[in-house]
Amino acid sequence: MEEKIDAKEVIEEIISAIEKNKSWLSEIDGAIGDGDHGVNMAKGFGMMKDKIGESSGSLSEVLNMAGMTLLSNIGGAMGPIYGTFFMRMGKAVRGKDIIEGNDILNMLEGALEGVKKRGGAEAGDKTLVDALEPAKKAYEDALKDGKAVRDAIDQMIDGAKTGMENTKELVAKKGRSSRLGERSRGTIDAGAASCHIILKALFEPLKKYL
Repeated sequence: MEEKIDAKEVIEEIISAIEKNKSWLSEIDGAIGDGDHGVNMAKGFGMMKDKIGESSGSLSEVLNMAGMTLLSNIGGAMGPIYGTFFMRMGKAVRGKDIIEGNDILNMLEGALEGVKKRGGAEAGDKTLVDALEPAKKAYEDALKDGKAVRDAIDQMIDGAKTGMENTKELVAKKGRSSRLGERSRGTIDAGAASCHIILKALFEPLKKYL
């Protein structure tokens, strides 16, 4: 990869994707939660628009800026969790103007480790971990199979989507929806849905640099 990544353009893609899916995210959250996930996410990401210009423009710096913004502006548990998600991704590519396949794996691993530690969730708890962990595994498996990085990204996004859809059959074990017990089964987890949206918006634009 020769061209330096336009990290600000990547973040703008995420901002746009969250805004477009705001209503849907709040709708599915309303089935077992407060119904404000889409609104809160759009608010947090919307605040990034003014802050993008303050960063150096490197992928690491912009991801860290995104994490700090979400940490400060999204209420409840999701601010710290998504703040950690982005800051750990930024840390994984610190000092890099260009990235390669293993850098993306490090980003996914860092985010997954950070989110699990911050939120205390594991796969099967009906959280964003149920989208992020299969995404990481799908990407890692694709690299092990010798697939091109672009194809591995596609496989990763498919893994996140499948993981998101599978949360419909899970019973929530974390967060406010966990109080519903069996009644939480039957709907997609909003955090897993936003995670899939973010992973797709973040990594699809990076394919042109690989």
